Amino acid sequence: MISEALQNKLDNLPTNPGVYQYKDAEGRIIYVGKAKNLRNRVRSYFQKSRDLDAKTFALVAKIAYVELIITDTEIESLILEANLIKKLKPRYNVALKDDKSYPFIVVTKEPYPRIFVTRRIVQDGSKYFGPYTDVGAMRSALKLIRDVFRVRSCNFYLDEKIIERKKIRICLDYHIKKCDGPCEGLISEEQYNGMIFQAQQVLKGKTDALIKNLEQEMNCYADDLKFEQAAETRDAMNALKVYNLKQKVVDAERSDRDVIAIATEGDDACGVIFKIREGKILGKQSYYLSNIEGKLESEIVEQLLERYYIDAEYVPEEIFLPAEIENEGTFCTWLSQRREGKVEIIVPKIGDKVRLIEMCATNAKLLLKELKLQKEKSKDFIPHSVIALQRDLRMKKPPRRIECFDNSNIQGSDPVASLVVFVDGKPRKSEYRKFKIKTVIGANDFASMKEVVFRRYKRLLEEDGEFPDLIMVDGGKGQLSSAMEALNELQITNYELPSNEEQGAGSMEKMETVKKTHIAQRISHIPIIGLAKRLEEIFLPNESEPILLPKSSSGLRLLQQIRDEAHRFAITFHRSLREKRTLQTELDLIEGIGKKRAKDLLSFFGSVQGVKFATEEQLAEIVGEKVAESIKEYFTLEPELQSDAI
Repeated sequence: MISEALQNKLDNLPTNPGVYQYKDAEGRIIYVGKAKNLRNRVRSYFQKSRDLDAKTFALVAKIAYVELIITDTEIESLILEANLIKKLKPRYNVALKDDKSYPFIVVTKEPYPRIFVTRRIVQDGSKYFGPYTDVGAMRSALKLIRDVFRVRSCNFYLDEKIIERKKIRICLDYHIKKCDGPCEGLISEEQYNGMIFQAQQVLKGKTDALIKNLEQEMNCYADDLKFEQAAETRDAMNALKVYNLKQKVVDAERSDRDVIAIATEGDDACGVIFKIREGKILGKQSYYLSNIEGKLESEIVEQLLERYYIDAEYVPEEIFLPAEIENEGTFCTWLSQRREGKVEIIVPKIGDKVRLIEMCATNAKLLLKELKLQKEKSKDFIPHSVIALQRDLRMKKPPRRIECFDNSNIQGSDPVASLVVFVDGKPRKSEYRKFKIKTVIGANDFASMKEVVFRRYKRLLEEDGEFPDLIMVDGGKGQLSSAMEALNELQITNYELPSNEEQGAGSMEKMETVKKTHIAQRISHIPIIGLAKRLEEIFLPNESEPILLPKSSSGLRLLQQIRDEAHRFAITFHRSLREKRTLQTELDLIEGIGKKRAKDLLSFFGSVQGVKFATEEQLAEIVGEKVAESIKEYFTLEPELQSDAI
């Protein structure tokens, strides 16, 4: 129910662009969003006709207040939303965690800048390049800068006043030509910063233009007969060429572009950005995203774009995305302003550009897999699909152990059933069980389901075995009702706790009663569901209407996986029994062969075909000459007669 105050707010929303913030009853901001039209976007959450996923439904149920921040343009709302999400980290927004643990190369904001490696980003105007996931590549770039450009390595702060006072003296780096001595004013601030600019071009991947400039500079020195300076410039140019050759060229167009791709699994995702400069991969940056279940790929990509480019040092002329985004025009305008030039967003469809996206996506999948493995190492780790299933079915605790039943028969012949066990979302095949139906004649799925459920939990009661957190049957209301009948017959939910006197009794009989009561108490509240295949409907006991979960729900996908595994296991068992019966029946028709001899023949020759094509001498070694003669006589009958015999 929407409160009167909230309804009044919804009735008087403006149509301006801006940012909206949803708050819960305690005043905590739980979601931040942007909109071109605040009225349309905010009211859309509360429309009864809108089909909400489970997460959005939970969000709307907690909204008590709406706060608005009106902006002049969509671009302002985009930037404001990104900054608010980064600062407030609302519960229901996509959460991004970038790879700040990787090192950066920083160019400090000083009159005479320094260049060094850091893992700590300080917003003081310094420029950061990276992060470098390949530390070897970072050290190679840093060594090149130190070899080619005479950047000071000391940690002193230098400006004109300090230089005039002669507080600092030149060090060994000056004498071995690794530094031009700015500490004593031997190089002007303008010349030094020109060198720093060239070093930044290398870090940006702009080496081709720099090599051309150095070549022109070398020729000028040579023309002026300054051969020593020309030789130094030549060595710097050659070092840049060697560095260039080590970088992988992935784009024949030699253009600047960022390639973005994502990989998702459950409630987690990983986004990867390839930085391509002058056709070469300069590096990559990755982000881990959580709280993304139910989000479209385009929504996740938008969040990634906002977060990355709000702080990015450089915006290229082209950005490749894996999917179309809703606010493409707004993003292009914003990024063009940041670049101070045109920026184009492209979704490649064919050719080498698609392969770039695929290569980027492969990296994202690998990183996401590593994240999942790290999480699973924790003893208390519960997969997201299990948590999602708990939420979707409104269970009191996560269904970490799920048992599922399925039946299989063909027109009532060889009726069997299967039980599969999943623990923490993964199959535990050592605990799978097969059942031959014993008390049901003909094709009766309901009675067969009742029998196997009864047999399974009767045995667990007797052995004090481990009971599941969720029981699941493949089928609808009929199969579910049959399973419930079996549980009721076992009186699982009808045990009562023993009195204090009974608990203190010492007789074996009373101790057994206490044991049974304890077991019953553990399993008296086990949820049970049926999953009907046609519409993927989930049926609950004593509920007339089924639950329909969104197809994107990882909880539903887990149930489907378990149901399909139970079906596969039952079909495999049924097929093996049917084949065994069919093969042995044909041998049983031969005079002189009973079950034991048929088993010996099949064990030795492998199949009926092996028996059929064996020589009479080979057969005689197993069953004797007389029976061997009968076998060969049977298999030499005309096909029509053999068919009549069968």
